[in-house]
Amino acid sequence: MASQVPGSGTNGMVDRIKRLLLQPKVEWPAIDVEPMTVKSIFTGWVLPLAAIGPVALLIGGQVFGIGALGFSYRPPLVGAIVTAVLGYALSVLGVFVLSLVIDALAPSFNGQKNPVQATKVAAFAATASYLGGVFGIIPMLAILGILAALYSLYLFWVGLPLLMKVPADKAVGYVVVTIIAAIVVNFVVGLLVGLIAAPLMMASALASTSTSGGSITVPGVGTIDTAKMEAATQKLQATAQQMEAANKGGAAVPAVSPDALQSMLPASVAGFTRTTVSSQGGSAAGIGGSNAEGEYTLGDKSFKLSVTDANAMGALATLGGALNVQSSKTTATGYEKTQMVGGRMVSEEWDNSDSHGKFTTMVGSRFIVAAEGSAPNIDTLKQAVATIDMARLEGMAK
Repeated sequence: MASQVPGSGTNGMVDRIKRLLLQPKVEWPAIDVEPMTVKSIFTGWVLPLAAIGPVALLIGGQVFGIGALGFSYRPPLVGAIVTAVLGYALSVLGVFVLSLVIDALAPSFNGQKNPVQATKVAAFAATASYLGGVFGIIPMLAILGILAALYSLYLFWVGLPLLMKVPADKAVGYVVVTIIAAIVVNFVVGLLVGLIAAPLMMASALASTSTSGGSITVPGVGTIDTAKMEAATQKLQATAQQMEAANKGGAAVPAVSPDALQSMLPASVAGFTRTTVSSQGGSAAGIGGSNAEGEYTLGDKSFKLSVTDANAMGALATLGGALNVQSSKTTATGYEKTQMVGGRMVSEEWDNSDSHGKFTTMVGSRFIVAAEGSAPNIDTLKQAVATIDMARLEGMAK
């Protein structure tokens, strides 16, 4: 029987994800006997899904910034893209290394060596963790990503002994030892990302249970729109294919010219005058990005208005819509909230104590438009964002 791409055909990737998350004890036996190859597992499953976490962190870093304890830092776009690509590549490498460990350990627990089966375990068990990476967009939801990773351990627990043909009396020891190995692999991957990305970021600083069309409810996550999720996975697959083609010598996915984005910034907004303007662009691993930003001042108040092209990596916003990403927080002096409005992810925050806030929206699952700083009220920042020609951006996103 010829090998198949995981989740292809009439069932589709989304259906397989649903079954694996909701009925793992039923789906693992199906995965066990389904003919695949190591290549088909990586191209059809690992490459599109492993992009979720790095892309979420990229978008989250540009929209919300990175920080803690009251400190916030928005990484430079080019450095953030490089970090995302690096994290993506090392995540894929981690699956390959883990599959080698799984295969090598199998005989020690009376199991059968089989590189394809070992790759199945490493790839499919990580599914929950991959999907949980979407919560990296919103710092406040990071804990949900941890819960998703824990569920991946459960998937690992169920699937590993079955696929590697380890007898019941040896299964617990095999799973425990392999999970420890998986933790070590993930730790090393994270360490490598940090060690390699940090100087790149600094250098950059110096120079986003039903059929298709229905919805399912996942405990602890919420309602998932399967039609939107299907569209999101298709975009992620397309992104992976574009990156693969570029790495083989093809042309990089072009981003909108920084100058074109800069031309969209108005000269003034609600009495505020633009005092400075800047733009930048770059690409890595075949995926480009660009950004333009203007600073607006009125008396002792000022804010920045920016337009960022996240390019193909902005496809994750579609996944955010499928998962109905939203959050809300009220403080003594203000509020923060994120929600989907008209198919767009919109985030706003305001602090009355210093009249400082931020309003952000995503356009065409690609562009990030944000206004941040001090102003009379949040409506001023919303008005600034509204000055950007959204229809034009929608057209550019197609």
